[in-house]
Amino acid sequence: MEYIFETQNTCARKIKFTLEGNIVKNVQFLEGGCPGNLQALPRLVEGMTVEEIEEKIGGIDCGGRGTSCADQLARAVRKAYEQSKQK
Repeated sequence: MEYIFETQNTCARKIKFTLEGNIVKNVQFLEGGCPGNLQALPRLVEGMTVEEIEEKIGGIDCGGRGTSCADQLARAVRKAYEQSKQK
C-alpha cells in the first residue's frame, strides 16, 4: 500500500513510499530537501524491513533539529506499518 507522510522539522516536507508487509519500497522525498542525499537514501533503503530502517537511520539528527529526513523516514515507515496491522 502507498503512504504519504508529512515530515516535521526537516527540509523535505513529505515522504512517499510503498509498504508491502514490513518491506519498504519506492521511497520518494517531496517538496524540498538536499537533492543528493534524498536520491541516495531511497536507494539505500529499498527492500529493507521497517526494523532494519529503524536500526540503521532512526534517530539521526540534522543540524540540531532533533530529527532528520532519515529519521523522519524511520518514523514514517513505523507509523505506516502499525496502521497496516490494524486493518
